[in-house]
Amino acid sequence: MEILETIGFDLGHGETAVAKAIVESIEPPQMLEINNKKNQITALGWHPKLGYLVGEQALIQAGVTQLTISFKQKPNNDAKYREIISTFVATYYRLLKESKQIEGGEGSYFYIGCPSGWSISDRTEYQKLLQEAGISQINVVPESRAAFMQAKEAGKLEYDKLIASVLIVDIGSSTTDFTLVKNLEEIPIDFGSSTLGASLIDKAIFARTLANHEQKTLLEKVFKEYPHHQARCELACRKAKEDYFSNEQLYSDPESFARGFESINEQIYFIPQVNKLMMEEILNQPLAELGHHSWIQTFSNSLNEAQEKLEQLGIVPKLVLMTGGASRMKFTHFLCQKMFPEPETLLRPDPEPERCIALGLARVGRWDLRAAAFKQEVNKLFTSNQLKSLIEKHIPELIESLTKPLTDGLIVNAVKPGLKAWQKNKIRTLADLETSLIGGAEEWLKSELAVQIINHQCASWFSNKIQPDLAAQTDPICRKFQIPRSSLRFQDSIDPNFVNPELRIGDAILAETVAFIVNVVIGGGTVASIITLILTGHLTWPIALVYGASVMAAGMELNRKSVQEVIKTNVDVPSWVRSSFLSDKKIEEMCEQIKPELEKVIQEQLTADREAFDKLIVKVEQGLQKSLANKVQSCIILIQ
Repeated sequence: MEILETIGFDLGHGETAVAKAIVESIEPPQMLEINNKKNQITALGWHPKLGYLVGEQALIQAGVTQLTISFKQKPNNDAKYREIISTFVATYYRLLKESKQIEGGEGSYFYIGCPSGWSISDRTEYQKLLQEAGISQINVVPESRAAFMQAKEAGKLEYDKLIASVLIVDIGSSTTDFTLVKNLEEIPIDFGSSTLGASLIDKAIFARTLANHEQKTLLEKVFKEYPHHQARCELACRKAKEDYFSNEQLYSDPESFARGFESINEQIYFIPQVNKLMMEEILNQPLAELGHHSWIQTFSNSLNEAQEKLEQLGIVPKLVLMTGGASRMKFTHFLCQKMFPEPETLLRPDPEPERCIALGLARVGRWDLRAAAFKQEVNKLFTSNQLKSLIEKHIPELIESLTKPLTDGLIVNAVKPGLKAWQKNKIRTLADLETSLIGGAEEWLKSELAVQIINHQCASWFSNKIQPDLAAQTDPICRKFQIPRSSLRFQDSIDPNFVNPELRIGDAILAETVAFIVNVVIGGGTVASIITLILTGHLTWPIALVYGASVMAAGMELNRKSVQEVIKTNVDVPSWVRSSFLSDKKIEEMCEQIKPELEKVIQEQLTADREAFDKLIVKVEQGLQKSLANKVQSCIILIQ
C-alpha cells in the first residue's frame, strides 16, 4: 500500500499536538484532535474502568488512580519511562484511528520530533521505542527542522532568507535548542543548555506556592502518597505561568494575579499565583537544575554562546526564528533581539508555537517523500539513456552548424590572404604559395578566433537543439511537483567547455582540409592555368630560365609532372602576369567556386571524426547529469 499521508507528531514535554498532510496535495496540513482539542497536555492517566487516558481527559476524569505528566526525555533503559512513552503513543494512535482522522497502517507515515541536540543514536533508539507502540512507519527528525519547514511553507520566510543563515531558537518545556540553518543544511549548536526548559519556571512556582501554603506539611504527605495530585498541582502552576505571559501588562499591577487552581479535596486547595514582581523574582532566582544560575541568566548565557560560535564561523544570521511554546514569553524576544540586533538580523517569533512543530513535522514528512520522488523522476533521465539519445540525435546538426563558419573562416583568413600575397609578388613561387596556404590554414584553425567560433556554434546548438528537447523531458516533472519549469532549465549562458567537442583540428581534419585547399587552388582554376600556359609554350621564357635554352632547342621531352613541380618550385612569375591572371575579381570568384566543395570536405572530415563526437556525447551527458543534480539540490526546497 502506498503512503497516503504524513502525520506530524509533536510529543512535547509539556504539550502534545498532531497534524496531517496529504502526500499528493500541497494544501496546508490540518491539525488533528484528541478529546475535541488540537493541543493536549502531555499526560497519561490510568482509570480502572476506562483504561488509559491522555491529555485533559486524564486530568479531569474522576476515578483516575495514576497520572504521569511531563515525561519526555532522552531514550534510556529505564523500564518505567519506556512503558510510559510507548503506552502514551499507542493510546494516541488508537484514538486517531478510532476517530477516522488517519488511515493508519502502511498508509500513514509518522514524523515525530526530538530536540536538535539529540545524537543520531538517540534518535535511532527513540524511533525503536516508539515503534514498540505499534507504529511501523516512523521517522524521528529534529524539531528545529520542522520549525524551519513550517516557516518556509507558511510563507514566513522569503527565498533569500531560506538560502541564507537562519538561527532557530526552540524554547520548549524541557530544553532550549539553538540550530543554525545555512544553505538549507542544519547545524545544531551544542553548548550544554539542554536542561533549560520552561517547566523549570512551573516547578519554581510550585515550590514557592507549596512553601507558602498554610497546609504545607499535609500537602507534602499527600503528594508523597498520591503523586497524581502533585502532577495536577504542577499543571495548575503551568496554567498560572501561561496566563501571566499571555497578559503581562494586566499583571503589572501588584494587586493583580495570574492564578491556577487545583482542589485536593473539599478542604484543601492549591492556588498558585504570580504577578510581575513575583515572576521577576522567580526568573532571577538561582536554580539547582541550572547550576545555581537563574533562568534569565542561563538563557542570556546561551544566547551569548550561540553568538560567539556563529562569530567564530564568520556568520551573522539573517533571521532568528523563535518557536516552542515558551517562546511566547516576551522577555525572550527582547534578549534575542539584544544579542542579534536589527537591521543585520530580523526576529521572527512564530505566532502559533504550540502548533508550529506538529504542522512542520507533517510538512517535513510530505516534503521528504515528494523530494525523494522528484529526485527519482530526474534520475530516470540518467539511467534510461534518454539524455544520451537526445544528444546523439542532434550531432549531425552540430556538424552542419560548424561547417559553414569554419569554411568562411578558412577562406577569409587563409586562402584569400595567401592568394593576394602571391598576386602582390610577396610570395615568390607557387610552391611558396602552397606552403603559405598550409601554414595559414593551420594557424587559423588553431587560432583563438576559430575556437571562439566553435564555442559559439556549440553553445547555440545546445540552446536551440538540446535545451528544447531537454525541457520537453523536465517540464512535466516540474509540473508534477508544482515547481517553476525554469527550475530544471538551462536558461543562462552555457559554459563553452561544457559542449565543446574538442575537435582534433591539427590532425586528420586539418590535413585533409588543407590538402583539398591546395589541390583546388594550385591544381585547378586560375593558378593552374598559369602552369598550363607555361607547359604549352605560351609563356616559354620561364622554361628557358629553368632548364636552359639549349635543352629546349634540343627538343628534349620532359615528364609533365616533373616539369610542373619544377615550375612550382622555381618559376617566379612576373608581377604583370600575376595581376593579369589573378586579379582581385578572380580571387573572389575562385573563393566562391571552392566554397561548396570546401564545405563538403570539412563536413565529411568532421563526420569522420567519430571519436571526437562520441567523447562529446559522453561529456555533455555527464555535464547535464551534474548540472541537473545541482539544479535539483537548488530547487528541491521549492517542493511542498
